Amino acid sequence: MTELATMEFHPQPQAGEARPWAFPAPDRGTLGNGLTLLRCHRPGQQVVAVEVLLAAPLDAEPAGLDGIATIMARAFSEGTDKLSAEEFAAELERCGATLDAYADHPGVRLSLEVPVSRLPKALDLLADALRAPAFADSEVERLVRNRLDEIPHETANPARRAAKELSKELFPATSRMSRPRQGTEETVTGIDSVAVRAFYEKHVRPATATAVIVGDLTGVDLDALLADTLGAWTGSSADPLPVPPVTADDTGRVVIVDRPGAVQTQLLIGRVGADRHDRVWPAQVLGTYCLGGTLTSRLDRVLREEKGYTYGVRAFGQVLRSAPDGTGIAMLAISGSVDTPNTGPALDDLWKVLRTLAAEGLTDAERDVAVQNLVGVAPLKFETAAAVAGTLADQVEQHLPDDYQATLYRQLAATGTVEATAAAVSAFPVDRLVTVLVGDAAQIEEPVKALGIGEVSVVPAE
Repeated sequence: MTELATMEFHPQPQAGEARPWAFPAPDRGTLGNGLTLLRCHRPGQQVVAVEVLLAAPLDAEPAGLDGIATIMARAFSEGTDKLSAEEFAAELERCGATLDAYADHPGVRLSLEVPVSRLPKALDLLADALRAPAFADSEVERLVRNRLDEIPHETANPARRAAKELSKELFPATSRMSRPRQGTEETVTGIDSVAVRAFYEKHVRPATATAVIVGDLTGVDLDALLADTLGAWTGSSADPLPVPPVTADDTGRVVIVDRPGAVQTQLLIGRVGADRHDRVWPAQVLGTYCLGGTLTSRLDRVLREEKGYTYGVRAFGQVLRSAPDGTGIAMLAISGSVDTPNTGPALDDLWKVLRTLAAEGLTDAERDVAVQNLVGVAPLKFETAAAVAGTLADQVEQHLPDDYQATLYRQLAATGTVEATAAAVSAFPVDRLVTVLVGDAAQIEEPVKALGIGEVSVVPAE
């Protein structure tokens, strides 16, 4: 007779008590060469992230050489006094490391990721790139050619073209913010290795730089390691560069970048507003998220779900530049794309959403969902060392205290519906928005004019 099998049932696992989470706090110090250092031990993060911030802002670029900061940033990984570009790339690969660099309005940033077991070698390569970059003629010439090749593709991209036009509209021509961050064909063409070397020698030094190191540093003698690598980088001291004031004109108006035959219209609606130093920032973040931060936000509910005009519309705030005295600006914007025939109706409904928000406000339910999405998922957002390092570097770049992000989450959770509504309405006033449309002017100009949202002008696509 076959014996019946029996199953043994184990007790169902019970969830443990939730542990409080806060954005990690770094330890701050200064190396002997003046380099500011933020270190953050993150147990279990075996891939270490390193961010190096250099005080070489776009405002410091020489007249007529817009884009030189970008070429310099890219050239850091193209060889040193010890290694050719190919050898440097091969050594990075042996470490299992990646090294990226880019230039933005606040300065140049280098980002390194490497397994902790290879950290000594990777830091040595990074230090050599900062201390003695080769800036070989052939490599700089290649980087210039690559940049020139990118420009037509950027012009052809509707989203990039809209962003370029919005910057040109908002800021005076004398402001660096009015021009493409990575330079134009005219300015990049004039960049050579001599100019890159001169820009480097004038602005890159440890005394005005900051390094952020995040990861599992168990058993790593970081002080000794830094002394032999980034700490061995030498350079003169220098006063911080002045931050020029920024003016902007967000008088309500519409600019159509003509793309004959375009089947879609790319829209970018923006103005400038408060940055993270302003007390309104937490409420502004929350209100903007309710307006267009996710698929369930107001703009998507109307323009995507109800009307079917678009695959998605987003509202966001992006810091452009901050200053030590607390002054600074952020770009507040709404972006998306709609099919050409519905450009006028979509903009009409978008303005109705903004007017309804001003008249009736947000609901408590909208506020609660936004808080949960922004604050509740924060531990997942910062699971990697790179995410933590990037945020700490942002705080340094924007002259914010090291506990800023942790404080922000507490402020978001404490922000009420009325505050979030007021901030969103203030961020997106219906009569103070610059609207850029990249699309077929022959089809969209008249319907947009009929909306009465501002004077309409048309510019060629280039």
